[in-house]
Amino acid sequence: MKVNEKQSWAVSQSDVVYHFGTSGLSVAAATAVTHPLDVLKVRLQMQLVGQKGPLTGMIASAGFGGAIATALTNPVEVLKVRLQMNPQLSKGGPTGELRRMISEEGLKALWKGVGPAMARAATLTASQLATYDETKRILIGLTSLEEGFNLHLISSAVAGMASTLITAPVDMIKTRLMLQKESKRMGSYKNGFHCAYQVMLSEGPKGLYKGSLATFARLGPQTTITFILCEKLRELAGLNAI
Repeated sequence: MKVNEKQSWAVSQSDVVYHFGTSGLSVAAATAVTHPLDVLKVRLQMQLVGQKGPLTGMIASAGFGGAIATALTNPVEVLKVRLQMNPQLSKGGPTGELRRMISEEGLKALWKGVGPAMARAATLTASQLATYDETKRILIGLTSLEEGFNLHLISSAVAGMASTLITAPVDMIKTRLMLQKESKRMGSYKNGFHCAYQVMLSEGPKGLYKGSLATFARLGPQTTITFILCEKLRELAGLNAI
């Protein structure tokens, strides 16, 4: 009779480096390719409707991690969307705009929209990982697909569509809150719920999905590149598939 061996939970330093390295490189490469579409997405989200213008544990873990990381990096996100929306601000460089924001609006300006940003990051990360993992499981069970490029491509494309559908409204609200000072015509929002209510009232339900096509044009390829590259890097590093 075969005796089951106890599972070892020890993690070597090289394993940690490989896991973080493969994930980090994948996201960095995907972001570099899709960044121009992020600029377009922000511009579209700031337009009014009709205007033309310039598995449970893993779900929970991914969402929590994404939310915490977003809270810590929110100042960078605020700075990024302001520079994307108003190219004139870039003349002084990111550092100059950062100093101006702090002197004129105070430190709290760096955390504008942090609530919706955290919600968006949590739902985005959780929905991407959960959808990707579940899609792979279903495809392996119902089709002849095995671990490899085709399976990773289809699963990541489905994950990109699902995460866009779920996060587009929250992403739009986050952008509006971060750019209130830059666009007074959008109105003054007290918080994320108030912003959503005002958008629904003045622009209708479709206002919450403003810029969603641009969001998918960015998030779809980014999700696909991230997962395909991550799977390949994990293979090269001798790690199991996601």
